[in-house]
Amino acid sequence: MTTQASHGTALITGASSGIGALYAKRLAARGHDLILVARSRQRLDRLAQCLHEKTGRRVEVLVADLGDRQGLALVEQQLRSRDDVSLLVNNAGIGATTALLDSDVDAMTRMIELNVTALTRLAYAAAPRFVAQGRGAIINIASIVGIAPEILNGVYGATKAFVLALSQSLHHELAGKGVRIQAVVPGAVATEFWTVAGTPVDALPSEIVMQADDLVDAALAGFDQGELFTIPSLPELADWQAYEAARQQLIPNLSRQSVAQRYRRA
Repeated sequence: MTTQASHGTALITGASSGIGALYAKRLAARGHDLILVARSRQRLDRLAQCLHEKTGRRVEVLVADLGDRQGLALVEQQLRSRDDVSLLVNNAGIGATTALLDSDVDAMTRMIELNVTALTRLAYAAAPRFVAQGRGAIINIASIVGIAPEILNGVYGATKAFVLALSQSLHHELAGKGVRIQAVVPGAVATEFWTVAGTPVDALPSEIVMQADDLVDAALAGFDQGELFTIPSLPELADWQAYEAARQQLIPNLSRQSVAQRYRRA
């Protein structure tokens, strides 16, 4: 067991497996105490015991279903009341691989509740106290489908586009107040996500699937480098910079008094 001074407490949602569990392992090794949030007490307890024994960090378990308003409110209260929490990892989420017209609208609504509503409410619970303390960070797990929604189910892509837009806005509002924002933008990752979403990961071309350990390590490297958007699979950073430069060029002309010439009658 190793011990070191605490870097504050990180609250991680969807922490019982996959990307969330790996964030827990990496952050504990970095010196963070943890609050692990998920629905499975058995998995959370097993992970918490392992991490405490290996790192000596304080690891708490909070069993909550973020798709349920009572469970979500329980986690919100932790973020509002705990002075030690300095990092929120908004990782919990679900996806879908079915075509839009073949999807169950109730299932799509539940996905919106978790991917959008829960993430938003947790950010709103954490941000005011982070601002008051002049420090803190929010890491939102997005997806490349937020940029390219035609790849998978359209509602899933729309929820992740929301995460990207919210992260951009939070960064704009909070960067000068001591609060860091990062949106992690993974492609396909080898986790249980794909089975739950409806397509086993083994059905995907191996060349597009990143291992979860590599994804989390890259995401934390991006965080250390101060990135707002971290796209671990993208070979050339210049491609993203060109994308962002084009977006910035559009902004001054998106709202004008006059109609564009191409829409005027001859």
